[in-house]
Amino acid sequence: MSDKKLTGRVTIPTNLDIVPETIDILKRWGADAIRDCDGTEFPEELTKVGAKIYSTYYTTRKDNAWAKANPDEVQQCYIMTGFYTATGGKLEIPLMKGISSELMEVNTRDDIKRWWEVIDRTAGEVVPTDAWSYNEESGCVEIPAPAAFHDYTVSFLAYLIWDPVHMYNAVTNNWQNFEHQITFDVRQPKTHKFTMERLRKFIAEHPYVNVIRYTTFFHQFTLMFDELKREKYVDWYGYSASVSPYILEQFEKEVGYKFRPEYIIDQGYYNNQYRVPSKEFKDFQAFQRREVAKLAKEMVDITHELGKEAMMFLGDHWIGTEPFMDEFKSIGLDAVVGSVGNGSTLRLISDIPGVKYTEGRFLPYFFPDTFHEGGDPVKEGKENWVTARRAILRKPIDRIGYGGYLKLALEFPEFIDYIESVCDEFRVLYENIKGTTPYCIKTVAVLNSWGKSRSWGCHMVHHALYQKQNYSYAGVIEALSGAPFDVKFISFDDIKADPNLLDSIDVLINVGDADTAHTGGSIWEDADVVSAIKGFIHRGGGFIGVGEPAGHQYEGRFLQLAGVMGVEKETGFTLNYDKYNWEEHPEHFILADTTKPVDFGEGKKSMYALEGAQVLVQRDKELQMAVNEFGKGRSVYISGLPYSFENSRILYRSILWATHDEQELHKWFSSNFNVEVHAYVKNGKYCVVNNTYEPQSTTVYTGDGSSFELNLEANEIRWYEI
Repeated sequence: MSDKKLTGRVTIPTNLDIVPETIDILKRWGADAIRDCDGTEFPEELTKVGAKIYSTYYTTRKDNAWAKANPDEVQQCYIMTGFYTATGGKLEIPLMKGISSELMEVNTRDDIKRWWEVIDRTAGEVVPTDAWSYNEESGCVEIPAPAAFHDYTVSFLAYLIWDPVHMYNAVTNNWQNFEHQITFDVRQPKTHKFTMERLRKFIAEHPYVNVIRYTTFFHQFTLMFDELKREKYVDWYGYSASVSPYILEQFEKEVGYKFRPEYIIDQGYYNNQYRVPSKEFKDFQAFQRREVAKLAKEMVDITHELGKEAMMFLGDHWIGTEPFMDEFKSIGLDAVVGSVGNGSTLRLISDIPGVKYTEGRFLPYFFPDTFHEGGDPVKEGKENWVTARRAILRKPIDRIGYGGYLKLALEFPEFIDYIESVCDEFRVLYENIKGTTPYCIKTVAVLNSWGKSRSWGCHMVHHALYQKQNYSYAGVIEALSGAPFDVKFISFDDIKADPNLLDSIDVLINVGDADTAHTGGSIWEDADVVSAIKGFIHRGGGFIGVGEPAGHQYEGRFLQLAGVMGVEKETGFTLNYDKYNWEEHPEHFILADTTKPVDFGEGKKSMYALEGAQVLVQRDKELQMAVNEFGKGRSVYISGLPYSFENSRILYRSILWATHDEQELHKWFSSNFNVEVHAYVKNGKYCVVNNTYEPQSTTVYTGDGSSFELNLEANEIRWYEI
């Protein structure tokens, strides 16, 4: 590679009031594309600077005249009220309590007896439609003769009269004096026809635009706000805002059974990704993916016909476009861009098949929540880049970019300098590794109820945000995102359909709390699935369980793979059995690189080892880590593994140990876990990368086991020929 400075592969935001500054940043960062954002306008002067121009295109909003003229085709959402207890006499249930009336409005236009559901949650029964009524004046469902001291809920349809993302942006940025953007439903006949004409008109009126950046297509992920405009419920994967009687009648025709609101409401859990999905919900998702793909393809075809590229933003109205599912490829998109919060979200973008290029929008977003007096955007920018860089070295995105208000970022010159260095470094990485296959030591499959549809998104509630209850599990996915393994995501349905699927895998990983979609719940009552998994391990496969793997109370066991892992949970049912296996084995291969007591995050209570298993760590008679042999296979149990460089090394060693391959450790390896080695054997290169912001020393082992000592500057990457 020549020493000539590389340029390109970077997108920047702009606005009307910062034209000279945009041109300056364009040069400094070597950017080759400019974009607008929600709340900005594209300056005409920048159409002549030779950069590619992205225009954010909103398929479901930014046309209030249409939305107001067609109120029957405004988007809708299923909502469930809170639980209300009948204490004697008539029960009144207020529908909109806890929901912003600026965001939603009850849909009484469609037949409420057909599309709403009142449920006696104490009895688990639907209340007959003639036993309740809706009082529009009070906004309450009234049940004249409820069962005393039973709890009741109402599931109902509401119109989304303010686009939730527009509301989020307005609240976050404290916008004043603006019109709420109303959402409209492109799936419905009048709006469908209008949308295709509107798209043609937009492209004709913006001849300078090269890329139509769809934000996104048709259905917003579930995002609700309360009366104080606080976020009330968010599910980045949520389907509850992808409904309308028009859509649901089509669904009924296709599947041949009657739709129930409960298929979406799901007891008020809204089928979030921790819930084991029902057959009906999986049917609904598949139906939505097919219909969304068909309609999105229509828009992409128009985009191409008129000479523009079509790019999809992975977020906002992205429901139905799960990029790892087969339907997605049929849309024909040129590109996908998404927000990069960590390594997992980077792989969520870079692994997408069937597009010409992928782009990551890095953090921080140029919004006032970070760019304010006393703010430290450089710190956030550094953390974001270093976390994502591990994943880029495994599977690079093709471009990087930033969003928001460039004017805010210009107030922080050190930030501008730092991002210049990030852009330069990204281009060097890309030049070195694009089109190569990084060396993978093992094939690892993450097993859960969702499989490939939630690839890299396991344990994400709202993108990459931290939650106390899930960081100890999300850490496993994050560690894998930058590790030298070929990572797959498979579902229990996949195993049921093809038990031989497991033969192509070295290690199976099951991570999460019991009875969630991530560990499987009642699927462990399926003898075919259980025996296929046990058979795979017994024949020599590896298994790593984190948290409460295979956790589901059934037939005398809580962990259904207790016999494989040599680990069980005390739920109170086995207190009568004494437990004697507490001796620790701290010298084990898996723990050889630890420098301090292992961080298990939230860990687990009440775990214990069965006789024959080897305890690696227990604390106050609470088992945290153990290993076990099962036939020719091996299992590793870990109570939780938050992401850190040290924990990544523990997972790495666990995978090697589980596959009887300890002797492979010193191959493309760094003795210091703060430093990683990534090899690209096919094109004769490897790199050594310091993941920290301080200097590091390490012994580097190459592919043949030979080694050398290396000192690296803070954050440095060193490239070598093989």
